Amino acid sequence: MKTTSMMLGTIGLAIVAFASPARSEGEHTATAPDGIKWGDAPPVFNKGAKFALMYGDPSKPGLFIVRLKIPANYKIMPHSHPTDENVTIVSGSVAFGMGDKLDTKAKAMPAGSFVSMPAKMHHFAFSTKESIVEVSAMGPFQIDYVDPKDDPSKNPPK
Repeated sequence: MKTTSMMLGTIGLAIVAFASPARSEGEHTATAPDGIKWGDAPPVFNKGAKFALMYGDPSKPGLFIVRLKIPANYKIMPHSHPTDENVTIVSGSVAFGMGDKLDTKAKAMPAGSFVSMPAKMHHFAFSTKESIVEVSAMGPFQIDYVDPKDDPSKNPPK
C-alpha cells in the first residue's frame, strides 16, 4: 500500500494558498457561500476537483475541515486514512462504499447526509452529479491508496 502525506511542499502550498486569514484563539469566524475561496484540489486527488480550506491546517496535527467540490462522475479510488474521516454531503449526491474495489452499485447519499469512516477502513467514493462534500478529520491528513496506481500524485493521467 502506498502512502501519500500532506506535508509542506507542493501539497502544503496548495492548502496554504486557500487558507483563510489567521485568527486568534476563540475568535469568531463566519463565511457565506460566496466568500469561500476555491482552488484546485491537492494532487492526491484526480484533476477536476476544487478544494476550500474551512478550518485548521490539514498538514498539522489537530482538527481540520475542508470542502471538496467534485464534478459529476468523479471517482476517489479505494483508500484509507490513519484517522477517522467524517463527511457531510453539502450539495449534490455522492456514493460511498467500503472495500478494496470501487463498486458503482454503492448507494448514493443525497445532500444533508453524513458518513463516518473509522481509521484504516478501506473505502471509496464517486459522484452521481456535481457535488460538494465537507470533510472533518484530525491532521496531518494522509491518504493511503489501496492500489498505488490509483494515486494521482504519483501517477498523473497521460
